[in-house]
Amino acid sequence: MSDSALFIHEGVPQPPVVNPQASFFYKKNQTPEHATQTYINGIRSGNVSLLSQAITLLESTRSDHQQIAHSVLEACLPFSGNSMRIGITGVPGAGKSTFIESFGSCLTQRGHKLAVLAIDPSSERSKGSILGDKTRMERLAGDPKAFIRPTPNAGSLGGVARKTRESVILCEAAGYNVIFIETVGVGQSEVAVHSMTDFFLLLMISGAGDELQGIKRGIMEMADLIVINKADGENVPKASLAQALYQNALHLFPPTGSGWTPAVLTASAMEHTGLDTILQKINDYFTLIRANGYMEQKRRQQARYWMNETINETLRNRFFGNPQMETLLPVYEQKVLEGSLDSFAAAAALIQQFDAIHGSTL
Repeated sequence: MSDSALFIHEGVPQPPVVNPQASFFYKKNQTPEHATQTYINGIRSGNVSLLSQAITLLESTRSDHQQIAHSVLEACLPFSGNSMRIGITGVPGAGKSTFIESFGSCLTQRGHKLAVLAIDPSSERSKGSILGDKTRMERLAGDPKAFIRPTPNAGSLGGVARKTRESVILCEAAGYNVIFIETVGVGQSEVAVHSMTDFFLLLMISGAGDELQGIKRGIMEMADLIVINKADGENVPKASLAQALYQNALHLFPPTGSGWTPAVLTASAMEHTGLDTILQKINDYFTLIRANGYMEQKRRQQARYWMNETINETLRNRFFGNPQMETLLPVYEQKVLEGSLDSFAAAAALIQQFDAIHGSTL
């Protein structure tokens, strides 16, 4: 022992790093170029933390975040497009989360890498979301071959987050070969899901009154597969009856452009029955549309659709983000509330003012 009066205790041993990938996290003092390259390298190597951060940047409204996100997205585009994009929707109570967890585990056990983009409804009053999909899919959330990303819909049409399509591209670049997009529920917004997926799965239940009540013809026409969930126990005969009713209803619809004949199957997510048959149907569908060229054709049409949506969103942001329009908007809103000006005339006047501000630079 040393003769010195100073003695330094070693202290308790340090615990292991909670997240070994923390050193790859985006640092605020990084230049945009360096941050962009960090995200690209992380996504391509399958770094889940950096993938999550990149999606957060996509959803951000800050201009510096948007700049980085756009650069990352462009760099990832050449590595995307190799997944099976599957939209999943259903009536309330159909067990979407339970089904996704059971079916997702079925896929990962077969070697697939699965990304679940779950759209969570935002409150119209508080604008907040629970984002509880990871809690509802606890087993799948702990699967190293699965990535679950709950996203608030923030009031966007049909419960589809505005940046979901871009998130799909990042997930594909990260190596996920199956993408699930779960929607809030049956409604007009399912058109948006259909415009970013290859396969549309409609989840239904039996024993809830009229089997065809509450489901819109347009949604059923988009469905490539209808699954009657909760076909277990005493509900099996009811599920079989519902299957027959829906199958008969599908015969009334015109042929699909893909050449695929939609089917109706029964399954139980709780008992893990019928999942193999569903997977076989999905594989058959993708084999067909890859062979006849429909998959490539559909994705090109989707790209055109999202080009137009991006233009609409950009123009909307320019209008409401313009400082002069922010001043004028409350004035015209008050006139509409007082009844001194109708809504159509107010909108026309505001647009005219906006055109005068921007001129031909719009």
